[in-house]
Amino acid sequence: MAGENHLPTGIDPNRPSAARIYDAFLGGNHNFAADRAVADRARELVPELPGIVQANRAFLRRAVRFAAGRGIRQFLDLGSGIPANGTVHEVAREVQPEARVAYVDLDPTAVLHAREILGADRRTVVIQGDLQRPEAVLTDPHLRGLFDFGEPVCVLMIAVLHFAPDSAELTAALRHYRDAVSPGSCLAVSHATGTARAEEMERFVDLYNRTGTPLVTRDRGRVEALFDGWDLVEPGVVHSTEWHPDPGDDVPGDPAATLTYVGVGIRP
Repeated sequence: MAGENHLPTGIDPNRPSAARIYDAFLGGNHNFAADRAVADRARELVPELPGIVQANRAFLRRAVRFAAGRGIRQFLDLGSGIPANGTVHEVAREVQPEARVAYVDLDPTAVLHAREILGADRRTVVIQGDLQRPEAVLTDPHLRGLFDFGEPVCVLMIAVLHFAPDSAELTAALRHYRDAVSPGSCLAVSHATGTARAEEMERFVDLYNRTGTPLVTRDRGRVEALFDGWDLVEPGVVHSTEWHPDPGDDVPGDPAATLTYVGVGIRP
């Protein structure tokens, strides 16, 4: 697990982090005891959580392949977290060998480990930034040195917008990203929902709220609203296993059990 004895400035091992909790869900090594305690309690509340997280990762891979299949070679991963197997650049380069990827996260742990894992890959950059501060993200010199915004970009917001409550700031940020990318760009979103199991999810949300990282579930209509100004790709906003499943995918009998809505939009 992450080494508490050699911590960079800005990382508090005693305060759970959403990125490190997610890493614990995935069985990763970049988390601390405080993160694992939250992950263990979350699994008690929602025993299917490991499968839900894996379904979310599978959607990420399908969305990246979809965008790359449309010829997109630039990927902006907002709230990217700690790299796990099947990272965006690995998946994108299976289709577009020259794909360029910018990973952006607010959590210093995620940024530190992403930079360590990616090393000297000249077609990736890792930026510490807040997706709700789009001006700072989009003017970052490392991003500007890598991307050509005259070409389409795939903007990824995977399992991150449920940490952003409804606000004028969020609405403006989403509009800013849409306006910054060229026609033909993609937006991929995955988002927690409590529609199917409201009582369990209420306890799950309360657990996150007590970590200092508030979590907001949204229903289908509110997730669709996040795509304002984008043309939703069929079948629209659906549960994670229902969006363009690969042949042979193990699709559960009740897709709502994934507790996740997903969708992909195209910038007209």
